[in-house]
Amino acid sequence: MFIRNESFYSFRKQYPVITILVAIHLILFVWMNFLPFGDLILAYGIGFNLDVANGEYWRLVTPIFMHIGMGHVLFNSFSLVIFGPALEQMLGRFKFILTYLLTGIAANVATFWVGGLMYGPHLGASGAIFGLFGLYVYIVLFRKELIDQANAQLVLTIIALGLVMTFLGTNINIFAHLFGLIAGAALGPIILTGVRPYSAYRQRVYDEGEVAFDPTRWQKRQNMRKRLKPVIWSILILLVVIGLASRLF
Repeated sequence: MFIRNESFYSFRKQYPVITILVAIHLILFVWMNFLPFGDLILAYGIGFNLDVANGEYWRLVTPIFMHIGMGHVLFNSFSLVIFGPALEQMLGRFKFILTYLLTGIAANVATFWVGGLMYGPHLGASGAIFGLFGLYVYIVLFRKELIDQANAQLVLTIIALGLVMTFLGTNINIFAHLFGLIAGAALGPIILTGVRPYSAYRQRVYDEGEVAFDPTRWQKRQNMRKRLKPVIWSILILLVVIGLASRLF
């Protein structure tokens, strides 16, 4: 469920929404840091409560896609690539992007109302990503048929680590993380209506030259999973270290 075996070609074909979101993250990051007029994009897109109070309501949306630090953009993009595909498949493209945007906006609205007018500038996809985590929390608690026990324990562990990082890290928008998580869980009863469990083989896209049928594929996949397990854990640990070491907005 959270192990990525796809090539780039098959990943972007199976999960186009996540591919586009990550592309937007990286394009805006490069633009804001290295290309002309990047400072204007940052100035007009960053979340700032006083500007929102003065009518610049787009700032409740634009921060979801913006990152200024390398660790920040990598942490959020990797998190989306690892934990997003299962939800994009189960929900479908429309429900997935709707959930992502609604929870991200809810996180920024909560930052506006709870943080006060002079709350410092903020940006990043963390609120929306915690919204996806909130949806997983609802699945683990109330829709157990959609996730197996091993993956449920894994995602709850990651969520717990994310909450610890929220309170231990510096320059982190605590309101966005907490209310994004709450918004995701609150959407669960509605957004999960009629969904089926994740399947690694549903609508699989085969790379060019790949054999579509192999009588020994199940044994090969089992061996591959055993080899990949320590790699996946290494990636997760790396993400945690990046998140703890980075100064996030």
